[in-house]
Amino acid sequence: MKFFIDTANLAQIKEAQDLGILDGVTTNPSLMAKEGIKGEKNILKHYVDICKAVTGDVSAEVIATDYAGIVKEGERLAKLHKQIVVKVPMIKDGIKAIKYFSEKGIRTNCTLVFSAGQALLAAKAGATYVSPFVGRLDDVSTDGLQLIEDIRIIYDNFGYETQILAASVRHPMHIIECATIGADVVTCPLNVILALLKHPLTDIGLAQFLADAKK
Repeated sequence: MKFFIDTANLAQIKEAQDLGILDGVTTNPSLMAKEGIKGEKNILKHYVDICKAVTGDVSAEVIATDYAGIVKEGERLAKLHKQIVVKVPMIKDGIKAIKYFSEKGIRTNCTLVFSAGQALLAAKAGATYVSPFVGRLDDVSTDGLQLIEDIRIIYDNFGYETQILAASVRHPMHIIECATIGADVVTCPLNVILALLKHPLTDIGLAQFLADAKK
């Protein structure tokens, strides 16, 4: 399973890259704003800076919601760097644009997916990735992990090559469950990835080993 970091913070991206387990980055307008990155020129430059900091795919999200606008913006993003994957919302014109991009050889990430039917349409259109939002479904008393399982079954049934990119991953057990189900990718903040390192028995065991070594 691939690990993507969900941020626009270059320091966190570099820390995850240095850890040796990072496969890519996902970003969105909210994450850009959180880092104080404003203006189209600055945002485009920041995408390139992110690409230079990692070796894997970098999802760059379009702002447009109409077909022509999505295509125009997506083509511009794709030209920024070979690692760019155009992030397109799950809407009617978004699906049309994903089909266009797939025919042009431009890779895509269909985002804001909350149902198996939406994921099926994204795969039919040729999306490279589909991003079901696990945590946001949990927030409204719906089983986000069940959605991952449903999509996995559907894609396996028909041999779709679209990769399941589990998004809105909130804690380590989300990661473990997504891995168990068979998600291709998880994307989450750095602190969630680092939480996988922690276990009280590891701390106790290490303390004991160090104490014994001193003897």
